[in-house]
Amino acid sequence: MDIAILTFEGFNELDSFIAAGILNRMKSAGWNVQITCPSDSVTSMNGVKIQAQQPLEFANSADVVLVGSGIYTRDIAKDRAILDRINLDPANQVIGAQCSGTLLLSALGILNGLPACTDLTTKPWVIDTGVEVLNQPFFAKGNIATAGGCMASQYLAAWVIAKLAGKDAAESAIHYVAPVGEKESAVSHSMSVVLPYIQQAEVA
Repeated sequence: MDIAILTFEGFNELDSFIAAGILNRMKSAGWNVQITCPSDSVTSMNGVKIQAQQPLEFANSADVVLVGSGIYTRDIAKDRAILDRINLDPANQVIGAQCSGTLLLSALGILNGLPACTDLTTKPWVIDTGVEVLNQPFFAKGNIATAGGCMASQYLAAWVIAKLAGKDAAESAIHYVAPVGEKESAVSHSMSVVLPYIQQAEVA
């Protein structure tokens, strides 16, 4: 299971790293989670420089693609040199976006009439592309999901795991990262957010 976490210049650390950390709880099941970038290295909005694990094109063949956010996303959404390197297929890939990553999904034509979640800063830009923005942290339909607010990245990760590996696996991953003394309530809450968007037949 190849998973690409699209991470661009000016990226938000919480979006990329929280999702990567939770999804890597599935490493023993053969999940291959890769920070995927348009260049050899990118620097976060707070000055953290990281090396790309995979080039942007890795996303085109990945089973799962999560699009992170950042301070330059509005510019990236207009940059054909970057967008033309991304060729996603929602019929055969599980695709999610975090905060301003939703703007990139809109620019790529992935949302295709679906309502979406995003952060408050990005909201007017997403609306300008003709997408209805929901006042909630998470929404999914079929193979496409969006989340709004940095900490909502846990919902994207939980949704991916529940959708592809089952409810028990998702609960185990969230339980591991949840604060001590709050684990049961954290698991219950996360599952209450994502499970309604997964068809009963998809949940193990």
